[in-house]
Amino acid sequence: MPIPPQHPTDQRRHSTPPDQHHRLSPLPTPSRKVALGRHQQTTARPSLIVTGPAAAGKPTALLNVGRTCHLAHTRKNPPPPGSAHSTAPVTYVLVPPGATAKTLITEFARYLGIPVAARMTQTQITDTVSHTYTQAGVQLVLIDEIHRLNPRTTTGAQAADLLKDLTERLAATFVYAGINVTDTPLFSGPRGAQLAGRATLITCGPLPARHGTREPFRDVITDIENALDLTHHKPGVLLRHAAYLHQRTAGRIGSLTRLIRQAAITAIHDGTERITKAALEAVQLDHLAEQHNRPTRNR
Repeated sequence: MPIPPQHPTDQRRHSTPPDQHHRLSPLPTPSRKVALGRHQQTTARPSLIVTGPAAAGKPTALLNVGRTCHLAHTRKNPPPPGSAHSTAPVTYVLVPPGATAKTLITEFARYLGIPVAARMTQTQITDTVSHTYTQAGVQLVLIDEIHRLNPRTTTGAQAADLLKDLTERLAATFVYAGINVTDTPLFSGPRGAQLAGRATLITCGPLPARHGTREPFRDVITDIENALDLTHHKPGVLLRHAAYLHQRTAGRIGSLTRLIRQAAITAIHDGTERITKAALEAVQLDHLAEQHNRPTRNR
């Protein structure tokens, strides 16, 4: 959540550490398309899959969905004065490489701090997770790196069955994110067909500089700049460099947020408290962005 600007007369920096800009997450989210699956009782609930190429901003979109849900829940259900939050409306799980059903359900347990003993079976962990998630009031389950799941293998099929089981047992909407999932085995076979039949696909890709009368890339830059917490940075500076930023990142949201985040952290550490084009040029981006940018920069 963006930190409010520092008052000019307040010389104390926010208590947030200098690398707070790791939380910049401006991408418009598909949260309005998330089905209210918690009201469906009899079968696996509808889900959403956010997909696209690397550095397209999928984790950003996923986390923004979670943030929107969490804030909406907090506004509607504020805790009583003096009490701690007793609910956890959103959970985030990363699919481990070579995931088995047991390693995957263990990740669900780890997120809410559910203790898992080595002697516990997958069924026991699943029962504990289902009970705890229900008691905690989980409404949204975010699952990242879903492309790692391969239903064609025995272990991958079991992990896919586990997810289907959880969608039936938990009164929550599941939102997945993965790289180019339509090019992976995720939708193959009967289990893949089940997932494809219940999931709405949202494709993230590089943002164009202009789309009809709109300028979506400039809108994202504005959102990022509004979230910056730099004492001497003047709003609109980054917007003036929109063409450069689009060329530098090829319109990829992941590359854009990394570029501005690193420049912001550097500005805090060196005391300048502002982002200039020279500061942006000094940042070495991911290899994908640098490869795209190299022909122009070498001319």
